[in-house]
This record gives sequence, structure tokens and C-alpha cells, in this order.
Amino acid sequence: MDYFGLCLDGLNLVGQGVMHIAFVSRFTGKRKGVRCFFAYFLLLCILEYSFRKLSFSGVAAMGSQLLVLYGISRFAMGNLPSSSCAASILALYTSWLSFGLVNSAEAVVLPNWIGEPFLYLLLFLATLSAFGVCACCYGVVLKLLPLEQRGDMPYIGLLLLPGLFFTAAELYILHTSYSTASLTITWPQASKHAILLLLQALGLGALLCTLYAYRRICQGFQAQASLDSLAQAAEAQKIYIAEAQMRYGQTKAFRHDIKNHLSVLSGLLNGGKWEEGKAYLQKLEKASDCLSLPCETGNPVVDILLGEKLGRAKAEGIGAEVSLCLPNPCGVDDFDLCVIFANALDNAIHACQSGNGEKSIRIMGEQQGDFYRLTFENTCPAGPLPPIGTGLSNIRAVAEKYHGAMLTEKTGRFFSLHILVHRCKGL
Repeated sequence: MDYFGLCLDGLNLVGQGVMHIAFVSRFTGKRKGVRCFFAYFLLLCILEYSFRKLSFSGVAAMGSQLLVLYGISRFAMGNLPSSSCAASILALYTSWLSFGLVNSAEAVVLPNWIGEPFLYLLLFLATLSAFGVCACCYGVVLKLLPLEQRGDMPYIGLLLLPGLFFTAAELYILHTSYSTASLTITWPQASKHAILLLLQALGLGALLCTLYAYRRICQGFQAQASLDSLAQAAEAQKIYIAEAQMRYGQTKAFRHDIKNHLSVLSGLLNGGKWEEGKAYLQKLEKASDCLSLPCETGNPVVDILLGEKLGRAKAEGIGAEVSLCLPNPCGVDDFDLCVIFANALDNAIHACQSGNGEKSIRIMGEQQGDFYRLTFENTCPAGPLPPIGTGLSNIRAVAEKYHGAMLTEKTGRFFSLHILVHRCKGL
């Protein structure tokens, strides 16, 4: 290999290393570019040297490059397997496709310049053009992806099969058509490369359409989750209204009859019937207890919702402990409080029902500066944490709305849900 070819290969390795790591970092939201680039570049150099020495095919080299990039994303950056696989496939396919498009143009143009002094300059410019095309394609790909969710993008596996198909097709084109250089070109060959250029352009269009469809799917799931959250909050509001109306009716009836009760009690006491008066007073106390809520947090909506949910838990044999006093003003809309408490308690009751032995739920709240921290603890079956479902996703959305966060953890048979919300900065 001449010095120009060696320098061109070095430029390709450096440029591809930078662009691949930059793309994977943007795709997954992990900013570990410098160290990962040096590790990736070193491995690429080792692969390039080894495959040239052993005369392996280009397909083996490209396949190994895919595995290396996956390993960097998975283990050096700490990304999920599905996200690492999708990021690696998209990064390499887009890169190979960009160079394939330029190669198709080179195959038609450059043979006419063989022996001319401008050939080396044209080869250098063609390489820079490939990097430019690759950068533009990366920008479009990243724009089409729902990067607001980064490495936790839902249903990322939907991209793997079409991505593998596109990558395999591009590998075949590069291996069969551009693995060797031809010094002369005929009209049939020019037609062949023009067709390959068109096919690769269609492949790029198919990729972009696939990514657009994936983005719309993710938006559809997010919209459905939002609708589920609204429906659940509306149901909680219905429970609150129904409970409030019932208690209003009970209070109105009790106030209507209180004079009669007091007359009866006065007659018993005036007649010296102390024991009968004491028993009647106990009945009045029990009747008044029915009008009070089991929990008093300072927020009537939460009080009624807790009464309904914990009443259901008690019927299932689940013990409950509430240590909660919401500040006034709370800073969190009642509608959003319904989302938090309804989802958290529904999940807690379901987890307790699925476990064996003692079943319990504990609810706590405490002020932390300008933030308020809610903690829900409950018993649960043994095993790892389940994936975040719709309920927890809705809670996390409410926490982020109030500039807070949500954290889940599991210790033995106990699951804990921590929610931090800002008191004064609801949107």
C-alpha cells in the first residue's frame, strides 16, 4: 500500500470513529465520548491490521466492527442491550450507506482521471464528501428519533429487524461491487453503478420512512398513556365526588336528628338513668365516627381517595399505615395528586395481593426545602423489579411536571416508591 492509501485509511478510521461514537452518544444520551473514542479507535486499528494480515473478507471486518461498536455502547457507556444494538446498527449502516453512495459516484467519475495529477485530490475530496453525507444523514436520523426518551425509548426492538435487513443489503453491495477497484469502466458498468446508486438512495429513503413510522408509534403510545392517566384521574375525581356527596348527605341527616338525640339524652340524664344515657352517648359517638375520614392529610381530595383505596386494602387483609400531612398550599394540583395516589396505591395493593405472608402498605410524606417528598412502601413478591408500566410512567410524568423526580427500589420483600415534587413550580 502506498503512503497516500495509508493516510486515507487512517483518515477513514479517525473520521468513522469520531462519527460513530458521537452518534451513539447522542442516540443514548450518554456523554462519554473521549475515552470511548480512543478505545473504539484502538480496536478498529487492531481489526484493520489483523484482517489485512490474515486476508479476511470485508464482510468479516464489517461484522466485527459492528460487534466492537455494540460492545463499546453496552459495556463502556453502560447502555441497555436493545439500545446498544439499535444504535450500533444505525450508526454503521448510515456510515456504510454514505460511503456506498460516494463509491457509486466514484466508480463512474474517477476512472476517467486515472493517471491525472488531480486523482489524489479527487480521492481526498470524495472521502470528505462521504463524511459530509454521513453527517447529514446522522442529523436527519437523530431528528426523526424520539430522543427525549433517550436510551429508554419504548419498543426500540421494532427497529432491529429492518435495521439488520438494511445493513445486510448494504454489506452485500459493498462487498460485491466495491471490494476491488477497476482502472477502466465501460457503459454496462456505469449503468450498473448508477443502478446501485439509485438502490442505495432508496435504501436511505426506506430507513428514514421506517424511523418516521417508529416516531409516530412512540407518540401514539405516549398519547395513549396520557389518555389512560386522564381517565384514571377522572375516575378518582368521580370517587371523590360520590364520596363527598354521600358524606354530605350523612352529615345533613345527622345534623337534622341531633336535636332529637340531645332531647333523648337530656331526658335520660334528668331521669337519673345514667347507664342508659352512657350507652346512648356511645351510640352517638359511633354515629359521628362514621362521618369522619380514616385519614386526615390536610387535603380533602387525598383524604377521600385514601379512604376508598385503604378500605379496599383492608378488605383484602392488607395492613396500612399513613404518616402524611400535606402542606397548605400544596403547590400540586388536586388532579395530579389523584394521579399519584391512585396509581401508587393500585400498584401497592396489586403487589401485596401477589405476595405471601404479611401484607402491608406504608405512606409517608416530608418537607425537603422547596420540595415535598412522598414515599409509598409495600410488601411484594420476591424477584427483580418489574419494568415500569403505565401507572409508574404517569407518576413520573407528574413528578417531572413539577420539576421533580421518581425513584423505585426493592429491598428483599419490600418495594419503595419515592416521588419528589416542587411545591411552588407546577406548570
